[in-house]
Amino acid sequence: MDTTVTHNHEASHHDLAHPVPKRVLIGVWAALVVLTIITVLVAGKDFGRFNIWVALGIATLKASLVALYFMHLRYDSPFNAMILIVALSFVALFIIGTITDTAQYQETMETPANWNVAQ
Repeated sequence: MDTTVTHNHEASHHDLAHPVPKRVLIGVWAALVVLTIITVLVAGKDFGRFNIWVALGIATLKASLVALYFMHLRYDSPFNAMILIVALSFVALFIIGTITDTAQYQETMETPANWNVAQ
């Protein structure tokens, strides 16, 4: 008498994963390390009003690599990629709106008379 039980649910669950070659994962990891080093080096430079844009650009590139390869979005359904792009577009819209708003009033800001610089 055969007492082997097959679990179709478990077998089909493992078929959903997309194996990524180790060389791709190591390459993405190396790119993230290089981008992190670039982030540290760029943090010491003054790009004027473009400081925030440089930082956001590098951060966006790193987040894209993580989402595409470590979260397997590259191998997922195109609909999920579209949802991610739309969500990130709204985040970018909100960040751009906030940055342009703060740029408008910073020139007219005055330091209070009783402000202690050592604070």
